[in-house]
Amino acid sequence: EAYASDLNPVAVLINKAMIEIPPKFTNRPPVGPIPDDERQQEMPKEWNGAQGLAEDVRRYGHWMRDEAYKRIGHLYPQVEITKEMAKGRPDLTPYVGRKLTVIAWLWARTVKSPNPAYSHVDVPLVSSFLLSTKKGKEAWVKPVVDGDSYRFEVKIGTPPEDAKSGTKLSRGANFMCLMSQTPIESKYIYESGKAGRIGQRLMAVVAEGDRGRVYLSPVDEMEGVALSAKPDWAPSLKMPDNPRWFSPPMYGMETYGELFTPRQLVALNTFSDLVQEARSRVIADAMAAGMDDDKRGIEGGGTGATAYGDAVAVYLGLGVSRLTDILNSLCGWETSKTQVRHVFTRHAIPMMWDFGENNVFGGAAGDYLVSLTNLTKFLERLRLSVKAGHAGQADVTNQSISAGKVVSTDPPYYDNIGYADLSDFFYVWLRKVLKPVLPGIFSTISVPKDDELIASPYRQGSREAAEMFFLDGMKHALMGIATQSHRGTPVTLYYAFKQSETNGDITSSTGWETFLEAIMESNLSVTGTWPMRTELGNRMISSGTNALASSIVLVCRPRSTSANPIPRRSFQRELREEMPQALKTMIGGSTGRSPIAPVDLAQAAIGPGMAIFSKYEAVLNQDGSRMSVHDALVLINREISDYLNPEAGDFDADTLFCTAWFDQYGWKKGPFGEADVLARAKGTSVDGVRESGVIEAKAGKVGLIRWDKYPKDWDPARDTRTPVWEACHHMIRLLDSRGEADAGTLLASMPERGEKIRQLAYHLYTICDRNKWSEDARPYNNLVTAWSGIIVASSGGPSLEQTEMEL
Repeated sequence: EAYASDLNPVAVLINKAMIEIPPKFTNRPPVGPIPDDERQQEMPKEWNGAQGLAEDVRRYGHWMRDEAYKRIGHLYPQVEITKEMAKGRPDLTPYVGRKLTVIAWLWARTVKSPNPAYSHVDVPLVSSFLLSTKKGKEAWVKPVVDGDSYRFEVKIGTPPEDAKSGTKLSRGANFMCLMSQTPIESKYIYESGKAGRIGQRLMAVVAEGDRGRVYLSPVDEMEGVALSAKPDWAPSLKMPDNPRWFSPPMYGMETYGELFTPRQLVALNTFSDLVQEARSRVIADAMAAGMDDDKRGIEGGGTGATAYGDAVAVYLGLGVSRLTDILNSLCGWETSKTQVRHVFTRHAIPMMWDFGENNVFGGAAGDYLVSLTNLTKFLERLRLSVKAGHAGQADVTNQSISAGKVVSTDPPYYDNIGYADLSDFFYVWLRKVLKPVLPGIFSTISVPKDDELIASPYRQGSREAAEMFFLDGMKHALMGIATQSHRGTPVTLYYAFKQSETNGDITSSTGWETFLEAIMESNLSVTGTWPMRTELGNRMISSGTNALASSIVLVCRPRSTSANPIPRRSFQRELREEMPQALKTMIGGSTGRSPIAPVDLAQAAIGPGMAIFSKYEAVLNQDGSRMSVHDALVLINREISDYLNPEAGDFDADTLFCTAWFDQYGWKKGPFGEADVLARAKGTSVDGVRESGVIEAKAGKVGLIRWDKYPKDWDPARDTRTPVWEACHHMIRLLDSRGEADAGTLLASMPERGEKIRQLAYHLYTICDRNKWSEDARPYNNLVTAWSGIIVASSGGPSLEQTEMEL
């Protein structure tokens, strides 16, 4: 029996949809009519779990889409390919006379030219003219200037180099006037936006052809249809004045409604209204199918036809909410996948200069049924317990649902995400759609913010006040959980906020320190660490971001009442004695178990270090003062660095030289004199290291050879001088170019080097991370992440996935 609470109504709604609503309607057949085009399909004989509910969500979603097309389909016309359009475009010849379904319209924002000679011209602000970078299917937009006007023409084939940058000059709002090549500075664009002088112009149209996308030059009729849309309603709630997470207000787009084009607003209003119409149909159809009706809605505890109508409406409303993420004017065009990219690619709402507008009836991303698909898949596959879950709205500092419960929670990450502010993007639409169904959680105009437990300087007045607000709130929240939760089980706290502040060799973060201070002050003790892979690999944009591959689960119990203070020296001694074994376990030892990724190691290793620190009443400095969490983390991180440093292990002299040189110069070249001094200090020589094939030394300069330049026919058995550095980078070369199998074959020819190779990869990742070399860090992270597969490949045994399936 699951219990959940959150202050944020969007999170409460999602919890209700996952744990509270489905168990109320288990093992029931669907009540909705089968769509006309599916009448001949055989339906399941039994409807287990929430499969019947999922089917009804799908059926009524299908009805909503069909009904919406009847009402607003004229705003999304097909495009007819004419002979005129096909001139000079042999790729369009097969389509002449045919009508194609539009996938997306691509727009560019415009401002008046700052050049007085062209001040009457609305010039485009375009970050890229590329349409497709798929090999053999390249397409791009060519702006053609004609006197004091211009037009856009779509071209097929290899684009010129300048197409990639569009009219953009540099990062931010800095562009070039297409007509006069005059720079358009950000200040001018800010002023234009505030004055309401930013417009938009159609740049290209993407349609669906027989074998993929078809790219078309815009015509006036297409733009006219889009501009003819007249929405009846738009969200009027203003976005916060916080450029860190919200940049559109800087350009005059102050309300959430201004983030959508008129056609998008008409579409979203139409689907929103249809949710309530669908709800009425569900209730009538359910009663006609024999379902009892107690006249109580789902918020009132009902289980009959009215509540069932509410339940289906919740998922249909969530489908509309998902649609808003990809149906707004801040969605970029993905040239590699040739589709519109949703707005929340990160935890912010950024400005987008050229954007893609989906066809809500296009059968691709941005179609309402496509947005609904994952919801129905979730319901179909949901394993339901007999008892229903409970999800409610509560402030964590005064909640009571944790009493006598096993508690697992994922607290806010200090100042990293503005949950409440960002949730308003969805809330304004969810409230419009679902307030009649769940009036309790949609009673406020916006998501509650004053009590939100994050460190927000713009809300609390200063960084110091924000830190104190977070610390006090987290302390009270954890103290309540610690005293209320079931005494026989630990409290598990998920935390995926990266230590990101580096000062010399010291890496830390205020977010981690404040969170751990709250744990200490709530009389909890960290008793274990559980790295858990929770994030998609493609979310790891770079090692320089606060995106981890894993969540770090801290296992906590109330601190013993008999805990005593210890001196700093004793704490350091325990760290030296216990941290090496903990780190060995985390990086996988020699067991072939999946090691924790380097990107996560610094976070995961906090656990065993803090387990030592937090089991005592205090750690006392020499002057008798209490050691801070910051100082404890410095010592813990130092133990990690010492453990991974090749200097502390039995590494060959050439590897020690390469590692130290890499730390100083990376892949750049440095003076021969410095290299000579360093090589002698490490017990080798520049000539010796050059003989091993890992450096170049000429013209008074020395540089490491990148792994992708290593010889492809390398065989360690024939190499008379093979430093671990060389072996490690040959492994990276093979993994990158040919995969785990070939990397495993290479490892099988030098198994005695395996542990040192992996340890070196961890250390080199740490160097790259400290120096903010994001691209250079990725190969080392990838090598360690793939290590278990490489081990399996080197032994010729079954994969871990195969073994798990057999078990």
